[in-house]
Amino acid sequence: MTEPLFAGLKVIDCATYIAAPTAATVLADFGAEVIKITAPGEGDPWHNLYNRPGLPQSEHNYPWLIDNRNKRGLSLDLKHAQGRAVLERLVGQSDVFITNVPLPARERLRIRYADFAPTCPRLIYGSMTAYGEEGPESGKTGFDITAYWGRSGLMDQVRADASVMPARSVAGQGDHPTAMALYSGIVTALWRRDRTGKGGEVRANLLGSGMWANAFLVQAALCGATIPQRPPREQTTHALGGTYRTMDGRYLMLALTSEARQWPALAEAIGRPDLLADPRFADMLTRRSNAGSLLHILDVAFAERSLAEWRPLLDARGLTFGIVGTVEEVATDPQALAAGILRPLADTGMMTVDSPFTITGEHKVPVTVAPGQGEHSSAVLRDAGYSETEIEALRAAGAISGT
Repeated sequence: MTEPLFAGLKVIDCATYIAAPTAATVLADFGAEVIKITAPGEGDPWHNLYNRPGLPQSEHNYPWLIDNRNKRGLSLDLKHAQGRAVLERLVGQSDVFITNVPLPARERLRIRYADFAPTCPRLIYGSMTAYGEEGPESGKTGFDITAYWGRSGLMDQVRADASVMPARSVAGQGDHPTAMALYSGIVTALWRRDRTGKGGEVRANLLGSGMWANAFLVQAALCGATIPQRPPREQTTHALGGTYRTMDGRYLMLALTSEARQWPALAEAIGRPDLLADPRFADMLTRRSNAGSLLHILDVAFAERSLAEWRPLLDARGLTFGIVGTVEEVATDPQALAAGILRPLADTGMMTVDSPFTITGEHKVPVTVAPGQGEHSSAVLRDAGYSETEIEALRAAGAISGT
């Protein structure tokens, strides 16, 4: 087997939580050597949050496994003079540096792009923030629920209707897409470096990624459109694009856009060919103007069979629909397994979620378990040229910790 695409690429992950570290994870999936730097003692807070009340309980640190696989862990105190010197050596030997440390703290720790660029002109510096690096809120901290999900308008728009509370996101819902934005920028910058020899700074932020996800409606607002509030389900104008409850309490979603072809097929599938002669549903315009009546008819029809019964009936007629899957189902989805979306997690007997793209002719490295904090401190420093005596001196001084 040939070497993975990013074999030899050296990356420093000097970030916490999800979005920035996950950009490094995708680089690692394709063979990059990633060093995960955490602070002695407290480390990355993401490492310890999985067992808090309200989250799924497991003996495995599942968020750490998915977001920090295929990395080596170095516990390094950047506030310590000797720790800072270690970082400078590592950065000088690396191709990519990724951080989401708040901008004021970067200045204090001297880990801005401007601090590295003079001595590391080929370095790609990946910067993640909540709200961007210019403007009055550039130094403001935030998470995906606040910056990606809330501020972008997504939270407001996905509520069931305007009368209910805004919908909360799930953990990492905006972080993982934003990680792909940072990853894309880093790879683009590496391509430029290959052409010009010059490194550079890549910036991504949660707000920008959230607005990109919500760009359909944001662009409408930018064009002066009035954004309507989502009406109650009973007031829909498109019954062929609705969600329906089946006999066993499950839900499926219709997404019929080619109505001239798919409406007759749906009427046949639900055993109601008589609807094709009903003047209320004769064409798209009448179906839209009588959507409430059609919604009721479809509610009754779909409630007569289970989800397992409906799936082959709809598939056989080429109808576009989806199911509202549970997380438990998704974790064992046969299609996800067949498509390689789920991959083996080292030799643990468990699976993990793959990064969301492949390249024909290239392979991803076998998944390794995410490191404990400082698990590879000594090994990383040896590779950087430190002797055993120097490593022990750094440990004794408190500049590093771990094994």
